[in-house]
Amino acid sequence: MATSVLIGAWVAAGLTLFMFSFLYKDNPFFRFGEHLYVGVSMGYTIVRIHYDVMMKSLYGPVAQEGKWWLLVPALLGLLVLTRFIPKVSWLSRISFAVIVGFGSGVAIPRIISSNILQQVQGTLKPLLNAGSSRFGMAELNALLILTGVLTVLVYFFFSIEHKGAIKIAARIGVYFLMVYFGAAFGYTVMARMSLVIGRFDDLILFASRDYAYASVVLLILVTLGLLLWERGSTGLTTGGQRRTQTPPA
Repeated sequence: MATSVLIGAWVAAGLTLFMFSFLYKDNPFFRFGEHLYVGVSMGYTIVRIHYDVMMKSLYGPVAQEGKWWLLVPALLGLLVLTRFIPKVSWLSRISFAVIVGFGSGVAIPRIISSNILQQVQGTLKPLLNAGSSRFGMAELNALLILTGVLTVLVYFFFSIEHKGAIKIAARIGVYFLMVYFGAAFGYTVMARMSLVIGRFDDLILFASRDYAYASVVLLILVTLGLLLWERGSTGLTTGGQRRTQTPPA
């Protein structure tokens, strides 16, 4: 087995055990793994984004294709960095104004189209296209979706007092919301369980002889480290309490 693969297995197993150590309590191993993960992720993301932007979106089109007008957004991007220089930080407001204005102009029509118009179209289209001679499961599903949408909207409509038929519709909307939240929570739990199963599969794989028993050795080391850390924390706490006690007169 290649040395790089073996080192990667040990690092993966160690960081996985560091993160699982939080199940005991907050400890230095977990904090190290957490900070390392966040730092590496942010560093990789920033470097990768800057590389893609500078090389693919700016340097290539400007130097090779002659698109010099791209220097204008590049200048606006550099002005954002003046936020860290107090004397000229006001220049960053120009870039933020352009970003907010252009972003709002592009995003608002798309949001209206995707979140409102297409949702209404997707809700009503199956019922409009349904044949008059047959009412099957597809039409029943569309009718159920339409009922859920309307009753949920009624529940969030507070300009009219919820009583009578409005109260009944709002209550039905609550049931639809409860079903949705339950399904969303169940999906989230299943996704997290899938991640846990994947990590346990890797730990079992790395515990084999081919990977020099990485999971077993690191599990023993992490356990010993937690015991030493817990013993040291208990000793410091006890010593601090003894020093703060006032001797009897």
